[in-house]
Amino acid sequence: MGRGGYALIVAVLLSLGSMGWFMTSLGARVNVPADDGIYVLRSGSTINEAIHELESQGVLTGSALAMRLYARITRSRGHFKAGEYLIQPGMTAAELVALFRSGRVVQREVTFVEGWTLAQWRDYLTGIDTIRNTLEGLDDQALMDRIGKPGLAAEGQFFPDTYHYTAGDTDLSILRRAHQRMTDTLKSQWRKRTSLDVLPGPQEALILASIVEKETGKPSDRPLIAGVFVNRLVAGMRLQSDPTVIYGLMEFDGDLRRADLRRESPYNTYLIEGLPPTPICNPGLDAIASVMNPQAVPYYYFVARGDGSSQFSVTLQEHNDAVARYQKAGRVSP
Repeated sequence: MGRGGYALIVAVLLSLGSMGWFMTSLGARVNVPADDGIYVLRSGSTINEAIHELESQGVLTGSALAMRLYARITRSRGHFKAGEYLIQPGMTAAELVALFRSGRVVQREVTFVEGWTLAQWRDYLTGIDTIRNTLEGLDDQALMDRIGKPGLAAEGQFFPDTYHYTAGDTDLSILRRAHQRMTDTLKSQWRKRTSLDVLPGPQEALILASIVEKETGKPSDRPLIAGVFVNRLVAGMRLQSDPTVIYGLMEFDGDLRRADLRRESPYNTYLIEGLPPTPICNPGLDAIASVMNPQAVPYYYFVARGDGSSQFSVTLQEHNDAVARYQKAGRVSP
């Protein structure tokens, strides 16, 4: 700002009375916006436009003119940065100017649950109005193309966790971070694995981890369930996992029927040998670690007890007895 500009500001201040008015206005406590204290500074807004909006919304209690003058005098400290800001009780007009220049925008959170499918993730993101939807109309393969992994099956490739974002971030940017987390996690856990010749690579381990995730009701059972599935793979037995069958169904009403177990599908592990072609969900760290380091167990079977835990068996007869005891009506409907 040139000398003429400063002279004009000083003249205005003097014409309005004294420097006391100016300082009093800057020190006035602002009102907290009704929307949880969140104020949205829109992209492209000038300083004057932002201050006018603050005044019209009743946030400012002091002089808007004083705030404009202060912003001009101190404009060498930076421009206002667009975004969501949390206006806290007791904040002054001068502190508000500093806040808008700081870029300390509100950090929001989105949490993806272990065991969710990618379809559930995408539906969840679509329902959050502070996240910009850029994936509408794109299938999962197009999503992977945008992430930079063409040809990689999308299911299971995103690590369940809590991710921070700011209003206006895209769904793609969040999913890209979740995919990188899964990639890094797989690499790290694969390096720590015990000898697993039955699983040739990290992607196969991810597929099995997704099955363990969906089969586990009690967290402490994960290493045992992983051990059962590894034993079955080593012995050349089919995995016979209900969640894989359910994943392969076009529609599922919550009741798995015997006819479903006979329906041909690349995910029907009652019919196919070995692993299904892709994961069936996005597994968490515990499920991945359990598969990389399965517990050495003699078991080849397990059945849900009904309380979240599982009953493990060595022989088919023991397993049938357990089914009769814990699931008297059988595991599936006729």
